[in-house]
Amino acid sequence: MELKDKVAVVLGASAAGGTGWAIAEALAAEGAKVVVAARRLEPLEELAKKIGGKAVVCDAGKADQIAALAHAAKDAYGQIDIAVNSAARPIIGPIADTTPTAVQKSLDVNFLGHVNFVRETAAVMRDGGSIILISSFSAAQPVMPFFPYACAKAATDCLVRYAAMEYGARGIRVNSILPGPIKTDMGAHLYEVPGREEVYQREIPLKRVGLPEDFARVVIWLSKPHYITGVNIPVSGGLHLTRVPREDEMPGGNRYRNRD
Repeated sequence: MELKDKVAVVLGASAAGGTGWAIAEALAAEGAKVVVAARRLEPLEELAKKIGGKAVVCDAGKADQIAALAHAAKDAYGQIDIAVNSAARPIIGPIADTTPTAVQKSLDVNFLGHVNFVRETAAVMRDGGSIILISSFSAAQPVMPFFPYACAKAATDCLVRYAAMEYGARGIRVNSILPGPIKTDMGAHLYEVPGREEVYQREIPLKRVGLPEDFARVVIWLSKPHYITGVNIPVSGGLHLTRVPREDEMPGGNRYRNRD
């Protein structure tokens, strides 16, 4: 258990069955002490009790709350070794219909939230730590109509490269994961229409949609000592090698939803 007694912070971990939740469980299973954070306290406390960790309320779009989260983790366990930001706000729509307000809401969490997370966790992180940001496959390959969300995540991938340069002298590694299609409780509505999942599977070389544990495994790997930094890693079953199905190919049409 290479992560035994390491201290990990996971922001965006309040959705049972979601990516952040799975990441927190996987880190705890590897022996890490885990601080879980999100806007909703009740599910966080359930997760913290399950994994023997600590729950901290934190809005990923608020710089002061992210700073407070970093200090709460250090106060609780004396250090931070691993910091994972899985928080996201899917603000979607075409360019023609997107308002400045919608763009700003997307930036607040999906880009600026990552900037604040990197700055604040690195400030109290021990040298040799690992920062992992959850980006999006849509940042590298257009997925209609994800314009505001995808562009903010693309900026996050650029942030990763700058942060890797800035914090490399301290041995802090900074990388992002670009999830492809994923089946979570939150995204269950996407696959309710018969045939929709099969359309994706036809394009995915590994012939299945991703699960939260697929991404958790990559986080565990990036959390352990390695010689990789400044990289945006697609975790898509190989979909980055092929193509994203068009909206008109999807049974049931566009079922994506904006979410605050």
